Amino acid sequence: MKCDMCGSEGKLYKTVIEDAQLNVCHECSKFGKVTGIVQQISDKIPQNTINKEPETEVMDIIVEGYAEKIRKRREHLGLKQEEFAKKISEKESLIQKIESGHFEPSIGLAKKIQRFLKIKLIEEHEEKYEKQKAAKTDAFTIGDLIKIKKK
Repeated sequence: MKCDMCGSEGKLYKTVIEDAQLNVCHECSKFGKVTGIVQQISDKIPQNTINKEPETEVMDIIVEGYAEKIRKRREHLGLKQEEFAKKISEKESLIQKIESGHFEPSIGLAKKIQRFLKIKLIEEHEEKYEKQKAAKTDAFTIGDLIKIKKK
């Protein structure tokens, strides 16, 4: 690990410097009050713990056609926009924008509308991310130029 002040490698100390807790080396620790020693953690990851499966992220998204669904259900219940807005404690102008499709509600607001109207507005979407290996190209890089100049 590196010192938060000078960037040097080595043993680090938890130090309070000007009301900020920093991990600093022995030299930089003299600028504040040492409160403890930082435990060193190995930067290397054991090979057996590397996950070769693609990472998945599950997130909530608003369904397509949410504006039409909300408007139809509200009308089916016999509510005007003003009445509906009061019942869910929102502004009528916001309901107008949502129903016209000019404003997509946040997940929290969509959940509130979903509960009141008893319709499905939120669905789970799963994204898969695969770790890509760095591709070696045959192109000439700046690093290659530096190596040539050193020779």
